[in-house]
Amino acid sequence: MADGMESAAPVVAAVFRRCAADPLALAIVGEGPTWDAPHRLLAGVRWLASGGEVEDFEETDDPWGVFRAILEERGDWLARFVRERTVQTNEVQRCWALLPIFLTVARAAARPLALVELGASAGLNLLWDRYRYRYEKGDWGPLDAPLELVGEERSTVPSGLLETTVEVRNRRGIDLQPVDATSEDGLRLLDTFVRDEGYRLRMRRASEALRVEAPELIRGDYLELLPGILDARDDEALTVVFQTHSTVYLTDEQRQGLRRIVDAAGSEGPLAWISTPTPEEHGERRGDYPLELAIWPGGERRIVARTNVRGEWLEWIG
Repeated sequence: MADGMESAAPVVAAVFRRCAADPLALAIVGEGPTWDAPHRLLAGVRWLASGGEVEDFEETDDPWGVFRAILEERGDWLARFVRERTVQTNEVQRCWALLPIFLTVARAAARPLALVELGASAGLNLLWDRYRYRYEKGDWGPLDAPLELVGEERSTVPSGLLETTVEVRNRRGIDLQPVDATSEDGLRLLDTFVRDEGYRLRMRRASEALRVEAPELIRGDYLELLPGILDARDDEALTVVFQTHSTVYLTDEQRQGLRRIVDAAGSEGPLAWISTPTPEEHGERRGDYPLELAIWPGGERRIVARTNVRGEWLEWIG
């Protein structure tokens, strides 16, 4: 984790390296931690700092000394946070990379869409059609949107695709621990997992759309809940199941199980699937993420674009 954060957050990377050899830090993350345990430990410390309960180690001259003192002082609370709290990020910039795919689906469907997001967090990405977008060949979205998204096009999104209109009939998100981004505590929690001013601004502007039209957020394991939701889908709308970077928290067996659930539902009726498969699934280069699309009938999975984890650039394949 430290190696991966070296360029973007050298202070955090240095602290993580000390944690990796520190008995107290290792005791707090517990035995047999999953790969994301450092994320959750860092978020717990940031939560305490954002509430004024401890000093902000990232703003001091002695980051490790301050961080280590927080571990000593609040170790029990942090151990519970790491054990009980799932990673929560809701990066709406990803919608900029996803929009051309949603428009592709809408054009193929020629009917309303019913959205189901897996690992929805606060549900901000379920409101993708409420934001404004800028691409080289044109804009898309309401002029009075609370948020405008733009990124780097490494290949151009066709202008004709940006002329597609969309009707979203309903929006559902499934998450183990849904976040209420209309509350200050919810926004604060999302802030703790990503310390970035651009992210914070996007998130808070997107939360304004939540106050106008809140999607339905369902608490639970989507591997358990998704089959029932797909069994009850609306035949007058095309159900679109999508996820971005939530399957990195699944095991290989669970990812295969999710694929079987989606394939089985697609064999029973019209369906669309949009996903960022993990490197373990697509077996290609790391550092970027392919965007996968499948539409049933047919259901052939195709890589239609590439982006990075934040959705800051887009290589459109189509």
